[in-house]
Amino acid sequence: MSNDHELHLILRTQKLTQDEGGHSVWEVTEEPATLAAAETAILLCDVWDTHPSRGAAERVEAMAPRMDEVVRAARAQGISIIHAPSGCMDFYEGTPARQRIMDAPQVAPPAELEHDDPPLPFEDHGTDTGEPNLERNYIRQNSVIQIADEDGISDDGGEVYNFFSQHGINNMILIGVHTNVCILRRTFAIKQMVRWGVNVMLVRDLTDAMYDPAQPPYVSHDEGTQLVIGYIEKFWCPTITSDELLATL
Repeated sequence: MSNDHELHLILRTQKLTQDEGGHSVWEVTEEPATLAAAETAILLCDVWDTHPSRGAAERVEAMAPRMDEVVRAARAQGISIIHAPSGCMDFYEGTPARQRIMDAPQVAPPAELEHDDPPLPFEDHGTDTGEPNLERNYIRQNSVIQIADEDGISDDGGEVYNFFSQHGINNMILIGVHTNVCILRRTFAIKQMVRWGVNVMLVRDLTDAMYDPAQPPYVSHDEGTQLVIGYIEKFWCPTITSDELLATL
């Protein structure tokens, strides 16, 4: 395991500017960034073994092998891995990875930074595969993704922040689901961590949205996901790709 590896990434954001005619437009900007592996964690948000929405479950299943590839490569270079399958902590009770994060000394999070929170392009518009009731049917993280003893397991933002503080982690790379729900709103996810001053990035090709194309804004499911990714780039944090991650690892 490397202790001094550096990640060289291209951070994509969107900024409001004016075109030649003086009209307000959103412009995609890309800036290079270098992160120390020892100061970086990858967090997997709600990559459950299944999902009440068949469509959501199918898309996670398709992404899981790539997620595992990224996680294995990152772990080998000294990046901390946090598995955060919300609601599944009982399944992992007593495991080394769960215990490791619980044992991190408690610290008081910093005062929250003020941050604008504009409305999303759409809220959680349910499933694209027609399930009338989305009742819980998951018990653990997707088993395709390896959990090592040196990883951490938590679905609590305070625990995750304790772990970050213990290990000097300032950067969090987020993969998982769903952009317009958990990716933004979990206590360990974008909004909270940004407000606590953590440098957050979303891997935009390893995420998804909860969206039904039969609902506004009446676009395809993929277009809906891209709308939320764009919202995140505009208002919350940069995005990167798994290709970039694997190349720099």
